[in-house]
Amino acid sequence: MLEPIERFLFDVLQVLHGFVGDYGLAIICLTIVIRILLLPLTIKQTRSMYELQRIQPKIKELQEKYKNDKEKLQEETLKFYQENKVNPFGGCLPLLLQMPIFFALFRMLGTTGTTPGLFPQYIDTIATSQGEAAAAAASRFFGILPDITMSAGQVYTASGLASALPYIVFVILFGLSTLLPQLMQPGAQAQQKQMGILMSGMMLFFGWSVSAGVVLYWVTQGLLGVLQQVIQTRVYKAQEEHA
Repeated sequence: MLEPIERFLFDVLQVLHGFVGDYGLAIICLTIVIRILLLPLTIKQTRSMYELQRIQPKIKELQEKYKNDKEKLQEETLKFYQENKVNPFGGCLPLLLQMPIFFALFRMLGTTGTTPGLFPQYIDTIATSQGEAAAAAASRFFGILPDITMSAGQVYTASGLASALPYIVFVILFGLSTLLPQLMQPGAQAQQKQMGILMSGMMLFFGWSVSAGVVLYWVTQGLLGVLQQVIQTRVYKAQEEHA
């Protein structure tokens, strides 16, 4: 299932590289393209999240009122969602659509088990035909990340902390890109913040072991998501103030 998506992403990456001349930058451009394609859905996702937070006080009132009658609580909560035209699952679809893309990108840029993805295979082909210097030049992200097919953990094991430091910075950004959207939600509760911290910790662990190209994709995706969330939240608040 993922192989056609992996091949398609690799082909698009090659086209973008033809324009920008750097595979790291091509990944950023690919992320922007994917974000634009999913924009109608992510707008609905952000709106749904905003509305859920806006009505949270009323939901708490219902939970308190019907705390001894779970069936009635479910009925009244569903009724309240319908009356306010809020879909509690409205934020799930964009995430579900991104998962195949993310896993295909994971396969394409890195190594699954002992099987290298299309991009590492391509780099090996360059090394064979043009030499190691050409392969090294193709796999770097400008002068920032020397090899986007390697993970922070691999670089640390092979070359030590100094060499791994740029990768570690991106891993930290990876974790923050998961945490910030949770903290930025209007009226975010303590439980939600704790969940965001837990998720960002998991992302730090995950980011340590996946290729830098995947981390670069997710960091760009996260920063674009935060920017979109800031803009939409300000628009919705302005609309409420003038309503």
